[in-house]
Order: sequence, then structure tokens, then C-alpha cells
Amino acid sequence: MKYLQKLGKSLMLPVACLPVCGILMGIGYALCPSTMQGGDISGAAQIIGFFLVKAGGALIDNMSWLFAIGVAVGMADDNDGTAGLAGLVSWLMITNLLATGTVATLTGVGADVVNPAFAKIGNQFIGILAGLIGSTCYNKFKGTKLPDALSFFSGKRCVAIVTAVVSIVVSAILFFVWPIVYTALVTVGESIVGLGAVGVGIYAFLNRLLIPFGLHHALNSVFWFDAAGINDLGSYWAGELLNGAGGTAGMYMAGFFPSMMFGLPAAAMAIIHCAKPEKKKAAASLMGAAAICAFICGVTEPFEFAFMFLAPALYLVYAILYGVFAAVTVALGFRAGFSFSAGLTDLVFSASLPAHAKTWMILPLGIAAAIVFYLVFRFAITKFDLKTPGREDDDIDETKIELANNDFTAMAAIILEGLGGKENVTSVDNCITRLRLEIKDYTAVDEKKIKSAGISGVIRPSKTSIQVIIGPKVQFVADEFKKLL
Repeated sequence: MKYLQKLGKSLMLPVACLPVCGILMGIGYALCPSTMQGGDISGAAQIIGFFLVKAGGALIDNMSWLFAIGVAVGMADDNDGTAGLAGLVSWLMITNLLATGTVATLTGVGADVVNPAFAKIGNQFIGILAGLIGSTCYNKFKGTKLPDALSFFSGKRCVAIVTAVVSIVVSAILFFVWPIVYTALVTVGESIVGLGAVGVGIYAFLNRLLIPFGLHHALNSVFWFDAAGINDLGSYWAGELLNGAGGTAGMYMAGFFPSMMFGLPAAAMAIIHCAKPEKKKAAASLMGAAAICAFICGVTEPFEFAFMFLAPALYLVYAILYGVFAAVTVALGFRAGFSFSAGLTDLVFSASLPAHAKTWMILPLGIAAAIVFYLVFRFAITKFDLKTPGREDDDIDETKIELANNDFTAMAAIILEGLGGKENVTSVDNCITRLRLEIKDYTAVDEKKIKSAGISGVIRPSKTSIQVIIGPKVQFVADEFKKLL
């Protein structure tokens, strides 16, 4: 669980880039619908809209790159940029070795018959996986010493080389595993086509559940596009009343609107309300931007990746709520479609097409979704003390700590001595206010010595873990501490 929570915190940096990009795309799409729907782009407003869509898409369309670098840096022991480079190396290796053209050459078949799974290899899951590979290689090999003849490649310079080798091995494994998983999900999708509103609910649940792994694309290819002949998205925008499976056009898209436009912002509000008083502003800035992003244009990743690894059980509940509201929405006859995602912009544009139905129901459905999402999130967070954004384990008074002096080198030396010397320290990390340390022998720790450095307190969560409360200046002490190690 600690590993998942650290991963969740590592995602905060790349996730913070996404909300503004989603909002730019929503505004741009409103000014220039031709960007998504096709057609000529002319006039100042449409050109500005096109520009904004491309500006936002620069990051939204390349989230896997951001995750590869951000996760690698965040999961590295000392948050060194070398790990970020290693994460990028891993991502480039995997996505190039498993690209459709490469696989076609390796297997001796035409690109048109290569498993479509490989066309979706550059997803968020691969980005996170690449980041973990890069950080793991960095943590293990950053201090490697090679013979004199190869000394140039010692230390951090060897990290990218090792990462490349590991990524080749991982790519070889994914070559066999990835298409099996992808094909299995396509098969599952095809099996629920005839279940009506219940099938829509199951699809929406699986769609959200698979987002952390990037495998929701497999299901989307079944329902939205023509992988299984349904082509719900294409049928809707072509002005047809029925999709390829004989169902109402838009039925596999309509169910997302209440949850994305109203349920998600309400869940974000619950997270803000449950945040610690001193962290509400920070939580509000992240969650508020994510909520606006989802409401306007249906980009949900800034919200989802902000808590899915911090509170995975809550994310499961979130996926279930999506499934429930999608089934109810379709069963009640609401129909709408999107060419980008289920936000306000697409709702407005899709409401003029022949297959739309009961668009007015977005208000009662949205209000119901908002109430249920808010209550469920607030209850779950407070009842089970889930560590959503703004509820991390840093105490309220720690952000107000003033150190007795600013001699960070001396403080680090005293703390290290109190921990039993560098031989007793196995790892060091820091959060906003604390040094987080792992040690070998807890009996060698002298708390009085540590406190004599002028720090606020010492917490010992386990026999091998120690947290030294320093305050907002912890980064400076941590830097000196790592130098001593």
C-alpha cells in the first residue's frame, strides 16, 4: 500500500499539467468543432479554436510521456532527473519495439493483419510501467562502479544503459502478453452487446476500471468504433438512428454524460471538503481544475490519476457508480453522443443530430449523479480514512514549524548520528515536512540526539521506519543528509 501511495504522489506532477490542457481543448473545440467533426476551418474564431485544441492536445495526447518521466523521478530515491531520463528511455524502447510496423516485420506479416493491440501500445499504463522501470534501475544502479576501462559509464551514466536492456526484456514479455489481454477484453466487450442497458452499465464500469492500465481502448474499439460492427460513435455522427448492432445510436456514449459532467465534479467537491483545513486550498486548486476540465470537455484523467493509487478501493467504487448511472441513463431513454468525450461541449453539438433523445434529462440525471457521487465519496473517505488529496499524514502544525537555526548541514549530521550512522540507514525520502527513513537496527537510534538538532519531533511507525518532523524546510535538510550518506 505504501508503494501505491508513493506512486500516487509521483503522478501529481504530470497530472498537474493536464487540467489546463483539457480546458483549452474544450474552449477550442467549442470555437472550432471542425477540429473533431471534420470540415473546413476558416475564420478567425475557428483558427483560434484550432490553435487552442492543438495546444491542449500537445499534453493530453501524450500523457504516457508525462507519466513515464514523472513517475520515474517521483519513485527515485532522491528524485534525480537521471531517473526521468531512464523512464523516457524505457518508454521509447517499449513503444518502438512493439509498434505495429516493428511487429509486422518481426512476424513477417502485413501491418494490416497485426493484432490491433499493438496500435494502442503508447498508453498511460505503458508510461507508468516505463517510469517504474526507469526508477527501479536508477535506485539499484546509480552507484555502480565499473572497471577503469569502462569508468566513464559508472554511476548514473550506466542507468539508462541498464534501463534499455531491461526494457528489451519487458518488451519481449509484452509481445506475447499484451495482445492476449487486449483480445480477451475485446471478447468480453462483444459478449455484453446484447444485454441492453445492463450491458451499457457493465461496459461503463469496465471502461473506468481499465483506465489506469490503458486497456479501456480495447473496449472502446468494440462499442464506439467498428471492431465488432457496432460503430456507435460513427453511426451517431453520421445522422443514423441505429448503430451497427441494431441498438439506438449513442447508447454506448450517452451514459457517460451525467457522471462526467456532474458526478465527477461532485466527487471532487467531496474530496475538497474532506481535506485537512490547512490543505483545502491545495486540494481545491487541483480538484477544482479537474472538475472544470471534466464538465467542459469530459477529460477525466486529472481527477482519476489524482487518487486512484492513493485510494484504489475508492476508485473501484467510482467505477461502479459510473456503471450504475450509465445503465440508468440509457434505460430512461437519454441519448447523446460525442466525438471527443462526454462534456458540455459535445452535449451541445450532439443535441442537434437525429439520434439525440430527451436531452433535457441531463439536468435531473446530473443532479442525481452529483448527490450520489458526493455522498458516497464523502462517506467512504471519512469512514475509512482514505488518503485522498489533502488528507496525507502530515500533521496540521508541521507546516508552521520554525527551526531553531538554519545550519542544515549541522542538523543533518546530528540526525544521522542519532540514527546510528550511515551504516544503519537503508533509504531516505521526504514529504512536505518530514524526513522519512528506513533503518536496519532500531536499537541503535538515539531520539534525544536527533531532537538535539532542533527538530520538532520523531515518529516511529515501525521497527524499521522513522519519520523526523522538520517542517517546510525539510528539503534543505534532506539534501544535506543525502550528501552525508
